[in-house]
Amino acid sequence: MAPQLSPVGALARAADYDRYLSAVFAPAPRREALFALIAFNHEIARIPEAVSEPMLGRIRLQWWREVLDSVYAGEPTRRHEVAVPLADAIHARGLDRAPFDALLNAREEDLEPEGLADLVALERYAAATGGSLAELMVRACGADSGPALEAGRQIGTAWALIGTLRAAPHAAAQGRVTLPADLLSKAGIAAEDLRAGPGFERFAVVAEPAAGRAVELLAAARQARHALARKGLGVLLIARLADLYLAQLRRAAWDPRDPRVTCGPLRKQTAMLIGFVLSRY
Repeated sequence: MAPQLSPVGALARAADYDRYLSAVFAPAPRREALFALIAFNHEIARIPEAVSEPMLGRIRLQWWREVLDSVYAGEPTRRHEVAVPLADAIHARGLDRAPFDALLNAREEDLEPEGLADLVALERYAAATGGSLAELMVRACGADSGPALEAGRQIGTAWALIGTLRAAPHAAAQGRVTLPADLLSKAGIAAEDLRAGPGFERFAVVAEPAAGRAVELLAAARQARHALARKGLGVLLIARLADLYLAQLRRAAWDPRDPRVTCGPLRKQTAMLIGFVLSRY
């Protein structure tokens, strides 16, 4: 689908295939900016699990803040495989700084040992991460009306909520709990239960409310899909995979460890293609 990838396009494909795949359906002149945003998001999202102590993570995040300071001040960009194309995307597409700051601040919170108190806090975090990235991608696509931005934020927030559920076993294995404390308490699940595995037998108590909120956000975004159509396909089509992942979690009784909660590249491409075709009618 994209045989001649730029270096940042290859990075985006390797780091976040789902978002990369949706970006491929964006208008050709917009794709490089989307790839740069996807690669940047991956760079900062992996910091909390790549460092041995919070201070090292803060130093890395501060480096990216300084990169953005230089970009928005019109100064030369630091030579880096992601920073340079990111600067090009910001300048070419006139991207606002606020969503970048929201992303960086949320990733700094990831470095703290305290978890999330409740579903409201989880949604706030999902909006700051997935929602902010989606807003930037919508703007990069050229669909920057109010309804388009809101629909993009809703899709991005829903995607992040679903991603939190799907990634729960990976996070637990690293000793991180990214789920609402009140729902875990309601289910009688301790952090150790998730690391050891038995906690996922009662995971539906946690997963269903979060998934239900994701469904509501996706439905609201689809009410405004006309605002994203054509220009915003690079964001809109990720909702097709969100539906697919939700269906898999339901079939697996909300256990993200279940082998059925997987999806190969061909199935993802088919879902995207169907969504692309339907968007044209």
